[in-house]
Amino acid sequence: MNTEPRIHLKSRLLPALVIILIALQIFAPYDGWLILLVGLGGAWLSGYLWVHILAKNLSIHREMRYGWAQVGDRLEERFTLTNHNWVPALWVEVIDHTSMPDYQVSRATGVGGSSTNRWITQGVCNQRGLFTLGPTSLRSGDPLGIFSLEINDPKSTNLMITPPIVPLPSIEVAPGGRSGEGRPKPDAPEQTVSTSGVRQYVAGDSLRWIHWRTTARRNELYVRLFEGTPAGDWWIVLDMDQSVQVGEGQNATQEHGIILAASLADRGLRTQRSVGLVANSQELVWLPPKQSDAQRWEILRALALAEPGHRSLSDLLTGIKPSLGKDASLILITPDMSGKWIEALLPLYWVGVVPTVLLLDPISFGGTDRVRDILPSLIDLGIAHYVIPREFLDRPEARPGQAGHWEWRVSPSGRAIPISKPQDMSWREIA
Repeated sequence: MNTEPRIHLKSRLLPALVIILIALQIFAPYDGWLILLVGLGGAWLSGYLWVHILAKNLSIHREMRYGWAQVGDRLEERFTLTNHNWVPALWVEVIDHTSMPDYQVSRATGVGGSSTNRWITQGVCNQRGLFTLGPTSLRSGDPLGIFSLEINDPKSTNLMITPPIVPLPSIEVAPGGRSGEGRPKPDAPEQTVSTSGVRQYVAGDSLRWIHWRTTARRNELYVRLFEGTPAGDWWIVLDMDQSVQVGEGQNATQEHGIILAASLADRGLRTQRSVGLVANSQELVWLPPKQSDAQRWEILRALALAEPGHRSLSDLLTGIKPSLGKDASLILITPDMSGKWIEALLPLYWVGVVPTVLLLDPISFGGTDRVRDILPSLIDLGIAHYVIPREFLDRPEARPGQAGHWEWRVSPSGRAIPISKPQDMSWREIA
């Protein structure tokens, strides 16, 4: 983008008339020609000087508030339009070149001589992805509309909008990593272990490991810890195969699958699990399990940029087999009801990988495949599974985007009182 101010003559009629009047005055002197020449020439010159002064003294300063970037969160900006000279800008068009969809902050305004005009805009982050906030352009002109002025401010910043993280209380991941947990195997020898302590119960823990004395004493569920039996890693496998996706926009299966993957990853990391992510998107996502805040960011970033690809789920499961240990919990998210991928899942299942399958119900997204066609196979194999309809994420407690929002209550006298406000209210300059 060209950063130098640009001045444009909006019509060539005025200079043409001035040239004609000069010629007439030379070859046929007349007071009328002279009056017109002085009037039109003066307007031409004054218009140019007006916009030339504005080009040197007009500037825009842009700041943003709230540093998060999650779908549903509020984005707030403050614009400061400054005129450093006594010549007023009677009209100024502020044009925003932000790439984020459904975010419109462009406006028409004005600013007096040697003064400042400031305003605040608000918007909501409606779509995940990597976007650019800015740059900004100013358009103005002289009062007679003879010249136009364009000033480009190249300052911009990248804005990563991650998928929302929502509570998923009804989904329990089948745990791996302990003898006796996951799918029972009648012919598998039971390993002798000894307890080394207790910890609080989390969703997915086997009830057989509850330590009842500690539970009774503390009035909360506690389970035993075992020596030499590490907790299994979580491998989240997200099916992004374009050919099996159903729905459009934010109501598509890939978007709901991404929200599920982000929410499950966050849950696993909060319970001290090592969590990894694999997805057959346009660019293959391969993040081996780790346990850190940095891993949470890497997973959210990968999900924010993920787009449907062309690799099948069967090929993906076959490719990850060498990397999965026998103590791993595999969380499979897919809208594919054909069942072709079950054959690729079986070798992982046989070596001790404990799967949990989340089936995105195609019917609720406008598709035709029926979930019931695949359920008997999963039931016969004893694989934990859940059917996720589109309405699953429409629950009030699962709606994201609380960051940046105020909550109010109305007193008996009718006064609005804030009961919750954003923690960080500072402004950050866009550079």
